[in-house]
Amino acid sequence: MFSGIIADVGSIKQASDREGGLRLLIATRALDLGDVQLGDSIAVNGVCLTVVEQNGNDFAVDVSRETLSCTVGLEESGAPVNLEKALRLADRLGGHLVSGHVDGVGEVVEFADLGESWKLAVNVPQALAKFIAIKGSITIDGVSLTINKVSGREFSVNLIPHTLKQTNLNKLRAGSRVNLEVDLIARYVERMMQANIEHAEKEQGK
Repeated sequence: MFSGIIADVGSIKQASDREGGLRLLIATRALDLGDVQLGDSIAVNGVCLTVVEQNGNDFAVDVSRETLSCTVGLEESGAPVNLEKALRLADRLGGHLVSGHVDGVGEVVEFADLGESWKLAVNVPQALAKFIAIKGSITIDGVSLTINKVSGREFSVNLIPHTLKQTNLNKLRAGSRVNLEVDLIARYVERMMQANIEHAEKEQGK
């Protein structure tokens, strides 16, 4: 599990083809890898990946073709990536509970300077729209954010200067594609509601 509070912006140093996917060599700047062991999880642009090699300030992860097919931002050498180590039980939860399992890819429709903050508007796949709510949580490329406005399949958030400085969201433009993870609680609520509906239909069918 993660919190969506980015610890460092690293870069994809190398992306090498491997059977069934890619091996990424990721260079960090400020992320402390001193306590990272092989098999540990690190979220890369919101995608939970397993460390398979670690050397100094670099670490390597393997990404399956399936993961590549439902995410963005993991194939381009030199690309900046948001990094967060998995939470420990004693850590503060500064953002919200994030699993690192991307639900879908959204498209930026607006990235505008409002003076003291920036407005980021994103269009989401239809299947995810029902999980998006005003004042709810959303993860964009691994960053925990609060939704300010919802209109159909589009939502918007405000980004303060600190967030832009500490993440790679400052690279976004209209047309950029981003990894999205909806709030876990919303997913569980939807599943429970669906189960109740299925149960009621079954009872009526007796």
